[in-house]
Amino acid sequence: MKNILKSKKGLSTVVTTLIILVISVLLATVVTYYAMNIVGTRVIQEDGRITQLHIWVNTTTGSTQPSEAAFLFKNTGGRDALIDKITVRYQDIPWSDVYYFITTDTVTLDMNYTNGPLINGIVVDSRSFTQATQDISLETGQSLLVYIDDPDTIDSLDIGTPVPIGVHSSNAIYYKETNVQAES
Repeated sequence: MKNILKSKKGLSTVVTTLIILVISVLLATVVTYYAMNIVGTRVIQEDGRITQLHIWVNTTTGSTQPSEAAFLFKNTGGRDALIDKITVRYQDIPWSDVYYFITTDTVTLDMNYTNGPLINGIVVDSRSFTQATQDISLETGQSLLVYIDDPDTIDSLDIGTPVPIGVHSSNAIYYKETNVQAES
């Protein structure tokens, strides 16, 4: 046992110092890479906000437009959003009932009841709305104004009750509730 402890064979001080230095640099590099990866993935997440949400029911007897919904969706995240579904009271709305307008301008005016029926190219507040035919791509910073023609699940019995609207993208679901309003 004494021979092993008194052995002159071993690593020199220089080699030991170099090994410790290399291990320290590698450890610092791994920690830095991990931190940059975490921060990088958090910064470019998709995020959106639903505002100016309205659901109207026409209380006039014999109306050709029983109900209508409208909202503003703003893409506030760090990546583009692909809107692949819109729901009213958890029921999918067919694209043929969705009319939209995309803008980069700040929208300050509230959404107004149109007293439909909605058609392709309808102009509301000097904005020409397009009938949706497929998923809607929304770049970062853009706002999507949406009108929904006669959501199936809304009628005059719903006036005053809260109803959720959902905007489904490829990465998230955004929900917001509003009370159904009477219009005549």
